[in-house]
Amino acid sequence: MRHEVSPPALAAAVVVGLSLVATPDTAHATPGRGVTAVTVFDRVVGDTRYALKEITIAPGGSTGWHYHPGEVTGYIRQGVLDHYESNCSIDGVYHAGQVIVEESGPGYVHLGRNLGATPLVLDVLYRSPVGPPLAVDVPNPGCPMLDSPGSA
Repeated sequence: MRHEVSPPALAAAVVVGLSLVATPDTAHATPGRGVTAVTVFDRVVGDTRYALKEITIAPGGSTGWHYHPGEVTGYIRQGVLDHYESNCSIDGVYHAGQVIVEESGPGYVHLGRNLGATPLVLDVLYRSPVGPPLAVDVPNPGCPMLDSPGSA
């Protein structure tokens, strides 16, 4: 037995099917809160992507849990950055004028927070392989006290 499918019904089925396949599962990821970024430059040289961003984290804001596929060096221009490792411990408090260097890869999941009363401004240089995003959001690694902005 053969069934006829109308063009509008077929189009609707294709759209629904593609949306189910193309939508990433980010329900459990921890995206940043109160974070804005301005790209100063983004260039590819050979097989390396170089990007410089000015990142501002509002008071009480957070980067969310993430890792970087490439190397990251940040300069704290204003404010204070509280930096946490995936074992829930704080691995550094960085003040204006200091530099932070972050390791790369999914084995170095971390979180940055602004617990201060003024915006935190960072100049961040990324040196990454071409292709992957500069940062990859991941689920909270089991640090419930670090789920919401302002909690510690």
